[in-house]
Amino acid sequence: MMTTIRSMTAREILDSRGNPTVEVDVYLADNSFGRAAVPSGASTGQYEAVEKRDGDKSRYLGKGVLGAVAAVKGPLADALVGGIDPFDQAAVDTLLIDLDGTDNKSHFGANALLGVSLAVAKAAAASQGKPLYAYIAQIFGVAATVLPMPMMNLVNGGAHSDAPIDIQEFMIVPMGASSFKDALRMGAEIFHSLKKILSSKGLVTAVGDEGGFAPQLSSARDVLDCLLEAGTAAGYVPGKDFGLALDAAANEFYDKKSSKYVMTGEGLTLSSAELVDYYAGLLNTYPIVSLE
Repeated sequence: MMTTIRSMTAREILDSRGNPTVEVDVYLADNSFGRAAVPSGASTGQYEAVEKRDGDKSRYLGKGVLGAVAAVKGPLADALVGGIDPFDQAAVDTLLIDLDGTDNKSHFGANALLGVSLAVAKAAAASQGKPLYAYIAQIFGVAATVLPMPMMNLVNGGAHSDAPIDIQEFMIVPMGASSFKDALRMGAEIFHSLKKILSSKGLVTAVGDEGGFAPQLSSARDVLDCLLEAGTAAGYVPGKDFGLALDAAANEFYDKKSSKYVMTGEGLTLSSAELVDYYAGLLNTYPIVSLE
């Protein structure tokens, strides 16, 4: 049965780091409801869409999102309410992109646009009595029967911690697990094994922004060695039961003035080619199955 978007509103909320972010509510004419809160990262890539913030230093140190909220409640609501099929997600997203009119979503802000897009999808899924994953699978014409392989962030560096580790995220990939349940258990076991190892080395076991440990280790190899030790201590075989994954977030240690990658913790200043060689050295030494 055809329905339309009846109303749409938004508000400023705080995320898990205590930073303001956008939450959007969408109601369809059949009373179905969708709510979406947009996460914000501690670091952003130079080509990522713009997360629009107010810049008013008297509120939340300039990180307020009242402007993005106003965009949702104003021009975006005016365009979508009563005038578009909420089940045509491609049309909804295309309209949002066209309304913004910029390559990097800087007019209304990606936080406003994403909040609306996701809230509409959730409301449409609720209207059909489906969980969001099944509704999205339906849109793309695929069967949603397999959960993704979890990649568990165990050690934080870069912008996610105060440790001198340049690479941002070090993850465990429990690729030998037979089910998502077993994969989750393996990750938890390795996490607790790692905590014991870090404690035995006299390192702080407080966690960083993404839930991983933030030890005062200076190099990627130090971290990777600890992860291999932790996995082995938990009873798993590196390269068979589990692998490693890195999210380097290299733009965070890229120096535009020198066009070099300055890895302060490692005492390295590298050209693009030298950084590739650095990564290659890690890939040849450790069971790294994903490098972003």
